[in-house]
Amino acid sequence: MSLPIEHPADKRLRQILDPGHPLCKEDVVWVLDYIKKKVADGDPVLSDLPQPQLLKTFSYFAEAAMLLIHRRPGAEQEINRLRSQLTETVKDIRH
Repeated sequence: MSLPIEHPADKRLRQILDPGHPLCKEDVVWVLDYIKKKVADGDPVLSDLPQPQLLKTFSYFAEAAMLLIHRRPGAEQEINRLRSQLTETVKDIRH
């Protein structure tokens, strides 16, 4: 029996969301772009989400984007909050 092959995007996402991974701006932009692409492509996972969950996911997405825009360099608490927002944003839309 062979193990399923992990998609490169899933591997990168898992790495970015790992608390031991040093989060950088490029990682955050990559995750936000990943989510934007899923929406633009009409990913069926998003279509299956109930509207309250979809709105909650959008709220996490928007909060992560705002944290990125207003982030102060070296603010560890903000980095942890940003990673948390990204994790919440993608948890219901990953395959």
